[in-house]
Order: sequence, then structure tokens, then C-alpha cells
Amino acid sequence: MRVAYLDIPEALRFMESSSEGLPSEEALQRLKKHGRNVISEDTRPSLLRRVLPHLTNLFAILLWVAGALAYIASMPQLAYAIFGVVIINGVFSLIQEFKAEKATEALKNLLPRMTTVLREGRPERIAAEEIVPGDIVLLESGDAVPADARVIRSSSLLVNNSALTGESESVSRNGNRVEIEDTPILEMQNVIFMGTNVTNGNCSALVARTGQETEFGKIARLTQEVKEDLSPLQKQIAVVTRLVAYLSVAMGVVFFGLGVAAGHTYFENFMFAIGIIVANVPEGLLPTVTLSLAMGMQRMARRHALVKKLTAVETLGSTTVILTDKTGTLTQNRMTVTRLYFDGKVHDLDSLDGDEIPERLLDGMVLANNARLIASDRGGQDFVGDPTEAALLSAAVRLGKDIESSVRRFPRLAEIPFDSRRKRMTSVHRISGQNVALSKGAPGEIIARCSELSAGTEVLPLDDATRQSILAANDEMSGSGLRVLAFARRNLASPDVRDHDSVERDMAFVGLVGMFDPPRPEVSLAVKRAHGAGIGVTMVTGDYGLTAESIARRVGIIGHRRPRIITGTELAGMDNEAVARALRDNEDVIFARVSPEDKMKITRVLQDSGQIVAVTGDGVNDAPALKAADIGVAMGRAGTDVAKEAADLVLTDDNFASIVSAVEEGRTVYQNIRKFITYIFASNIPEVVPYILYVLLRIPLPLTVMQILAVDLGTDLLPALALGLEPPEPGIMERPPRSRRERLLDSRLLLRAYGFLGVLEAAVSMTGFFWFLNRSGWVLGQRLDVNSLVYRRATTVVFTGIVVSQVFNVFATRTDTTSVFTAGIFSNRWVWLGIVWELGLVAALHYVPVLQRVFGTVPLTAAEWGLLWLLAPWILVAEEVRKWLVRRSTGR
Repeated sequence: MRVAYLDIPEALRFMESSSEGLPSEEALQRLKKHGRNVISEDTRPSLLRRVLPHLTNLFAILLWVAGALAYIASMPQLAYAIFGVVIINGVFSLIQEFKAEKATEALKNLLPRMTTVLREGRPERIAAEEIVPGDIVLLESGDAVPADARVIRSSSLLVNNSALTGESESVSRNGNRVEIEDTPILEMQNVIFMGTNVTNGNCSALVARTGQETEFGKIARLTQEVKEDLSPLQKQIAVVTRLVAYLSVAMGVVFFGLGVAAGHTYFENFMFAIGIIVANVPEGLLPTVTLSLAMGMQRMARRHALVKKLTAVETLGSTTVILTDKTGTLTQNRMTVTRLYFDGKVHDLDSLDGDEIPERLLDGMVLANNARLIASDRGGQDFVGDPTEAALLSAAVRLGKDIESSVRRFPRLAEIPFDSRRKRMTSVHRISGQNVALSKGAPGEIIARCSELSAGTEVLPLDDATRQSILAANDEMSGSGLRVLAFARRNLASPDVRDHDSVERDMAFVGLVGMFDPPRPEVSLAVKRAHGAGIGVTMVTGDYGLTAESIARRVGIIGHRRPRIITGTELAGMDNEAVARALRDNEDVIFARVSPEDKMKITRVLQDSGQIVAVTGDGVNDAPALKAADIGVAMGRAGTDVAKEAADLVLTDDNFASIVSAVEEGRTVYQNIRKFITYIFASNIPEVVPYILYVLLRIPLPLTVMQILAVDLGTDLLPALALGLEPPEPGIMERPPRSRRERLLDSRLLLRAYGFLGVLEAAVSMTGFFWFLNRSGWVLGQRLDVNSLVYRRATTVVFTGIVVSQVFNVFATRTDTTSVFTAGIFSNRWVWLGIVWELGLVAALHYVPVLQRVFGTVPLTAAEWGLLWLLAPWILVAEEVRKWLVRRSTGR
């Protein structure tokens, strides 16, 4: 930003403005030139263009063709039913798309709607979107900054830049300062940025950049440029769709030719080809998957994880790495002072009383502090402000310090606020008739500014040996998981703090204060479960490396080995290959003192190496990394709206343990999707076999296309959904994450569904078909009138045989290798409700006249029902034998 390197008159000339602001006409011309001060969005396609891909994918095209052929074949009911399936699937997908990305809208909502500008020397209240470069904005405490601007006048100005930097401390801004060329833009002392807030004082500022050109706008553009890849589940469903489509068309063509060779009419073969296609296409698959994912979302919500995107439910189950914050996620974000260092020794706070602690250290803890003591609703006292500063006040109270009296006796004369670049703050007070500067901040920064040591009543030179002993004490406390602050002081001739460097030099070191933010008690078990599930956990924090290492060791993220700690400075000098090598060559890696933007780089490196990455974040500048991650996890309590909108998952309790619980739910959802795919695909074989036998044996067609749809979209639907509610099988979190190469529809599933369960179901239904025809006097080669009672009853037997077989198939597919009797026949009440539904629907198709006409069904006799109920249970018996053999061979 060029104006930061210019003094105020030069900056005004550079922006072709003046101290009285812009003339109204000039402002209007600049508005036309630069556009409105808004965060622009990607142009959204029309509703038609958004819905077309969902209605023209391979699966949809296959159904459109089948429906059109059915209509041509004078079967309008079938055609309408198939068209309805396509439309329902498209609507489901479109609804989820509309709910997906709102990150840019959230960015816009953070901006102020109205602001005050100086136009022709007069203050005017205008819409923030009408601000233009060259305007002078007038801001007070509590105002949101509407654009990137160069401060030209300020009074005690403090700005909270956390939306951009992640730092919670307010920072000072001063228009008299002129920056040097290599100053990082977010650390410029004379610039304020769109989307930040004025927390103290007031200012006038010269607008330099608006809208998409601001730092805020760049984040929005970066977020928009992150293109979403298909989730693992979406990719697998696409594979399933292609396989089913190719298989269906190929079988339709092959058996059409076989029918011609067997002497059937072209119309019969045409109808047969339609039947083969409809029988092979699992019309209810996509709605069932969608509804199952939605139910998984509800279960996750009960475990403090709100999932915003349906496909994210399943993606969680395949997560291989979690990049996690420390404060508030692994810890309780409840700072408590536990150790003090002064007079060359480290002391436990509990072993001290107020008389033993130097007054100079207590003064620093209380006076160089912006937290406040307030009356509690419960009758006691509470602290408001930054948790770290509140912890300092709390410790001072425990040691008998009268905070209110100290603040009154030693009023603050001036302040140099905390700054992320300086990593320290200084306040000036009148103590014992002198102007005294009290500083606190990062130990490395404070000690570097000290040339003396305050020891007892003396001030001594700070030699190298003493300096090293202080740094060693800092490392010792940090190594115990404490966040350490250093304190120093200096007498001043004047309370003027405009020259920061002259105030904060040659100070006298006072002491160190160590604060502990305890880990959440449930995190250790959650980390252990994650590791047991083959999921790597890597800490990415802005804290000191030794502190991060201690917490990581306490919660089990790292073991006994010494981890490699990569700082943000070191990371900036590493290319992606170097980062990948560090992660690959070191069992334990911690990223410390890194910015939220660094998460983007780490995430990309892990993804490029084939990992499925979950990333936690809470700030605006976390949004690109959250969106780029396979699973973006935002904090529900501490997170900004932008982070929540960019994320796929929002933790309502900001707790790492909830991520692991969500992973378990994700794995369960994937496992359950395989279960109901097995269940649905198993019924395809008894639907296809009648058509094959119809061609090869020249028998009456045992099953109509409408009856196939009654199974796929009617009787199968609720039992399949019930399988989506199965609890996790034992040991699900003791298995490694599935590979990206693992297919949802693999050979094992196909063999079980098509080659085993499906064949058994076909045997049951076709046995019933031939048994009934034999009793009716039918002989091979005899034609039957499709409207005759005998034919309709024969097809009803086959249809009902498939449904009854599916009753036992749903129990067979509830577990993969565990016996369903071990899991509990009655442990999933939804399965029983599904069975009631499908049997009730069968009864309706048997006895309701209008349904009889549409589906060609008639009521069955007791003997026919009895035969089917006698044969179908053997499917479950055979499956239990198969599971026993698998358990025996694998030793499970």
C-alpha cells in the first residue's frame, strides 16, 4: 500500500484528495470508476443451468431413455414413475447445492452498513458501499473499518485486527508514522483495514483501497478461487452409476439379441430390454443415500458436530490427518497462573503469599493490563477481557493485591498497545512520584529490551549469564506446558510514548509469569482413539514451540520421542517438497508460531501426498484453508461467521473430542451405505433372472416392470433407510482409514449381493413361480394371457417372493462378519418398522383394486404365502454360515 510509505501531505496528494475530503461530484465519478465498496461474488449460473447437470448425468440419462422407451411401448405409468425418480434425485441434489457455500455472504455481513466521511469539509453519513479511494473516513471507538485506509489523525487509537491476523489483542495505529518499504502490510502502524474494528480512541483516515482490492477482499477472492473437488463418496457413487449404466445397457442389448434369436417378436424383445434396464438400475439408490446422510447429520448434531454438507458426513469417515489448533480445542481456554520467576528462582504460586512476591512484579501484572474486575451476578467478582490478562488479575487477587486501589493510586498516563509484530505492550503510570513504564510480553522480546535486572530493592546490570538463566527458566516453564509472559519496567522523564523504541529500551527485567491452560479431560482418550483408527493428529498453533510440545505430549499427540518443531518463520522458507519430506521423515511434527494462512500450505502438502485432511480454524483468514481442506472444521463458540460458513463441520462445543466422534459417525455412515447397497443390489438378481429365463426357456414373463418399480421404490425403501441407522459394528475405530483407492462398490460387495444373496432370492421367487404354475396345470412352452388370473397370480408370487426374501435379507446385511444374533435381532427397531412398511405395502398391492390394476397383482392363498415363508428364511441361515466361515478364517 503506497500511501503507508508517504507522509500525510504526500499521501493526500498521491490519492488526489485533501484534508477536507473529496468534492461530491468527484466522489460520484470515482464511484463509477472503481465500483461499489463491496465484496463481489462469483456470478451464479441461472436456476436452469444449475439443475441441468443433475438431470443429465449418466444415471439420469439412463433413466430418461428407459422412461421414453416405456412411453413408446404404451406403458405411460412406468414412464411417469421413472421420470419422477429422475426429478426427485435432481431436486435432492439441487437443494444441497443451494445450502452449500455462503462464505462470501458472511464476509459481506461483517462490513458496516453506514459510515461517516468528510466531503468538502463537512461530515456526511453515507452507505459504506459508496466509499471511494480518496475519501476521508471518520471513525470512533466501536466503529467497523469500512475500507483499507491510511491514518492521518488519531487519538489513543486501538484497532482489533483479529479478523485478519487471528490476534485477539488490540493494536495501536498512529498516522504520524511513515513505514519502511519492507514492512509486512498487516503490521503497518499507520494503516487500518476493512473488516476490523476500532476498540479505543478515534481517527480520520484516507481511503486507499475499497471492495475486492482490500486485504479483506483478497481473502474473499482466495476463498472463491478454491475449487471444491468431489468428495470420496461422490466419486464412488459416480463409479457405481457408470458401472450400473454400462451393465444395464449391455445386458439389454445382449438379451434383446438373444430374444430375436429365440424367435420372440421385436415388441416382446423391446419390452424385455426395457425390463432388463429397469431391473438393473437401482432407482432408489440416490434418494436412499441422500436420506441416510441426512440422518447421519442428525446423529452428529447430537454429538456437538453440525454438518453443513451431506457428503461431508461420509468424507469424515475417510479422514487420515487432523490439523488441530491448541487453545480452546485441545485445551479449556481457561488460563491460570501457576508459576512465577523472580530473584533467580522459579516459585509455585500455591507456595507463596503476597508478602513474598516483589511489589514490582505485582504492579506489572495489575497495571500493564486491560482486563477489568466487575461484580458477578453470583455475588462475587468476575474478570472481563482477554483470558490471559484476566488470569494475571485473578492471581494478583489470590495473592492479596487490592486491584481497585492500585488502579486508583497509580493512574495510567499513556499506553503502547500490544502489537503482533512487537509482541509486547507497555503502559506508563505515576508511581512514587515518578513516571514508570511497565512492559509485559513474549519473554524473548522483553528480555532483548532489558539491560538491567530488578532484584530486591536493587537494580543491577543484566549480564549474559543472568540473561541465559532467565531464558532457561522460560524454557523450563514452557516445557511444562505453561504460557510464559515476561515483565520489565523503566523510569521515564516524561510520559510521552510516541517514540516506542526510546520508551522500551534499557529496561529492568522484573520476572516471569507462567500460566497453564489445562487440556480438556476427554481429549487424551479422543487422541488415543484417533491414533487407534490410523488417523494422524498434528498440532498447528500460534503458541511457543515448547508450550505446544508439552500440551501435545499431555494429550498424547506425540509420544516419548522429541518432535520436530517447525516455526512459521522456518515454514516460510520451505517449499512444498521440504514440508512433505519433514512430515514424511518425522514421526511427530508440531507447527508452532504459525499464522492461520500457513494452514493452507500445510493442508495442500498433505493432500498432494494422498491424505484426506480435516482442518480446524476460527478466524476469517482461516476460511481459505477450511474450504481447501477435505473437511473444514470451525469452532462454534469462538469461530467467526466466515469460518463457520467456509467450513463443512461446526463444533458447537469447540472440542477436539467431538471431531473424533464425528469421524466415528462418518465411518458408520459409510459402512451403512455399503449395507443398504448390498441390500438393494441383492434384489436386482431376482428381478433380472425372470427376464433371462423368459428369453432362454420361453416361459411367461415372471415379473412385470411395474412390479420391479414397486420393489425398488416402494418395499425396499424404508428397510434400506433402517440399515442407514445401524449402530457402528464393534472395532470400527480400531481399523485404519480406508484408502482413496478403495471402492464403494468393490468385488466383495458385488459377489455378496449378486453372487450369493441375490441368487438365493432368485431361487426362492422362481421356485414359487414354477410351483404355482405346476399346480395350475401349466406346461413348458404354453403361452398365458397376460390378463388371465393364472398369469397375474404367478407374477404376484414372484413379486411377493422377492419382498419376503428381502425381509430376511435385511437381517443378513445388518452386519458384515458379525452374527446378526450377536448384534441383536431387536437392536434396531427401525428395521422392524421397515418390515412392517414393506409387508403393509405388499398387502395394499394385493387387496386394493386400483393398485391391483396398476401393478397386475392379486391376493395370494395361504399355501402360496406359506411356501414363500418356508423358503425365504434359508437365506439368513446361509448368510450366517458364510459369516461364521469368514470369522473362522480371519480369527475374528
